Amino acid sequence: MSDAIELMTGEFRAPHNGFQAAPGSIHNDEVASKLGFKGGTVPGSVHMDQFAPMLMELYGRAWFETGDISLHFTQATVDKEEVQAVVQPGEPRARLQMFNRAGQQICVGTASPKARDAGSEIARRMADQTDADRARLRIYADIHVGDTTADIPMRVDRASYDTSLGRITERLAMYDAEGVLSPAHAIRLAHMSRPFVLAKSKAPYVGLFGALEVRYLAGPLFADRDYVGRTTMLKITESPKTENVWYDVDIADKATGKDVASVTFMIRAMKPSSPLWAEG
Repeated sequence: MSDAIELMTGEFRAPHNGFQAAPGSIHNDEVASKLGFKGGTVPGSVHMDQFAPMLMELYGRAWFETGDISLHFTQATVDKEEVQAVVQPGEPRARLQMFNRAGQQICVGTASPKARDAGSEIARRMADQTDADRARLRIYADIHVGDTTADIPMRVDRASYDTSLGRITERLAMYDAEGVLSPAHAIRLAHMSRPFVLAKSKAPYVGLFGALEVRYLAGPLFADRDYVGRTTMLKITESPKTENVWYDVDIADKATGKDVASVTFMIRAMKPSSPLWAEG
């Protein structure tokens, strides 16, 4: 692309919340409304897909092989709420933003052609966070920095993927032709680790994505391929309304044992949703 291009702007899209019927979930209208949201929230991972066409234009297919996308979510959206992705090219990384029709910021982030970006959005924000006082933790009281899990089976079936492509906001040809997983589905693959990495969390509670990062080490990732995950707990933080865990999910190709991608999650556990915080 030309160096004269300073800002890349996508079309407004209306992402679908496909999890409204999920009981006890932040994506459920009734649950989310009780926690102060305007309705069941669209998973933040869904918003990643709106940046993909511009990142392909900026970095080429190689971005799906060795690139990085990192987003911090500042406001939740609801079903069919229109949002627009904006990319500001730059070195060593591009800056990403998303806004709704009212001009409110939905997320901010970075993208890079290099998977190991020490200055990514989530890396910078995690470094700036103060560790939680362990005596104050209730939901994540039994989870510790350094905890690991391994040998987690991961697979996105092609039939399931094809169905979800009918709802995707930006449908790239290689998703259909080759079964390449979109960024949101890379998150879906890695999120299969959640029951393992958060097994010691104290339910019930409602959680949501606070930040996400996908790093392609030797991609792309594909549907109908078996992967194996392992996780590492990186940090535990707290805010007045949430307890937060930050952890990595490393994804290896089952056939070769080679690491092909890595995902960082920041999961917010809503304090008002937990009986452990019922008395403040």
